[in-house]
Amino acid sequence: MKYYQIPGTDVSVSAIVMGCMRIDALERKEIERLVMTALEEGINFFDHADVYGGGECEKRFAEALHMAPALREKMILQGKCGIRKCGGYLDGYYDFSKEYILQCVDGILSRLQTDYLDVLLLHRPDSLAEPEEVGEAFEKLESSGKVRYFGLSNASAMQFEMMRRGIKQKLCFNQVQFGIGHTPMIDAGMAANTFLDQGMDRSGYLLEYSRMNQVILQAWSPFQHGFFEGVVVGDEKRYPKLNEVLENIGGRYDVSPSVIAAAWILRHPAGMQVIAGTTKVSRMQECCRAAEIELSRAEWYEIYKAAGNPIP
Repeated sequence: MKYYQIPGTDVSVSAIVMGCMRIDALERKEIERLVMTALEEGINFFDHADVYGGGECEKRFAEALHMAPALREKMILQGKCGIRKCGGYLDGYYDFSKEYILQCVDGILSRLQTDYLDVLLLHRPDSLAEPEEVGEAFEKLESSGKVRYFGLSNASAMQFEMMRRGIKQKLCFNQVQFGIGHTPMIDAGMAANTFLDQGMDRSGYLLEYSRMNQVILQAWSPFQHGFFEGVVVGDEKRYPKLNEVLENIGGRYDVSPSVIAAAWILRHPAGMQVIAGTTKVSRMQECCRAAEIELSRAEWYEIYKAAGNPIP
C-alpha cells in the first residue's frame, strides 16, 4: 500500500480509502469481512458521511466491528456533515452553522461508537457559510478532543481560501470528484491561455492550489463519468478508445482495466487518495493493486488522450 502523511503531522493515511456510502445494503458479517479485507490490504482510512443511509452506514459499520479499542487504533475514521436532507440525499440544503456542525459531530460519534473522529470534512459548499462561525465550531471540536483534523469537500480553490480566513486549524483535505471520466482539474491547466473549451477553469485551479498549500485531494467516484452518469471502465459505447488503452496497459502489468484507471489517479504527483466505494471484497482487493503500480509518463498521457482529451 502507498501512504501519505497528513501535512504537519507524522500520521500516515493510505492512498486507497474504503468508502462506506453503500454498506447499509450489506449484512453485518459482510461489512466485517469487507473492512477486515481492507485492513489486511493496508487500507487504514475509512470515509463516512452522516447522510449515507441516513446515518445507517455509520451505525452498521460500528455494530459489525464492535469498535474494540485495539481495532479503532488501526483506523483513520473520516466523517462528513453539513447536508440537511429534506427528502432524498440530494433533496435538501447545506448548513455550516456552528450549532449544526456540533450537533452533527455528536451524532456521528454516537453512531460510530467512538469518542473522536480523526478527520471531519464539511460536505459540499454552503454559500451562506461564515468562516468565523465555522472556525468557532472547529475550535470547540478540536479542544474537546472530538475531531483531530479538518477539511472540506467539493470546494473550489477560492472557497478553500475564503474558509481559511476564519479557521485556525489547517484544512488538510478536500474531497472532490476526479477520475479519467471527470478531469476538469487537469483540463484547465493543460489548455491554459488558449481558446479551447478544455481550458475553461471550473475549479479555480484547484489542483495547483492544493499542491502549493499541501492539501490532500480525495477522489470520489473515480470510475464515473460526469455526475453519476455511469462507469467509464467497460463502457465500450461512449469510451471505446479509452477501454482499449486501459485493456492494453493492464495487460502489461497483469491487472484489470479498473486497476489501471485507479493507478492513473495515483500517478499524479499531487498525491491523491482514491475512494473505493465498492461493497465487494474482490473489488476492494483489486483497487488496492493500483497502489503498487506507477504508470510511466507516456502511459499516463496515453490514457488521458484516449478519454477524448486533446493535448494542445
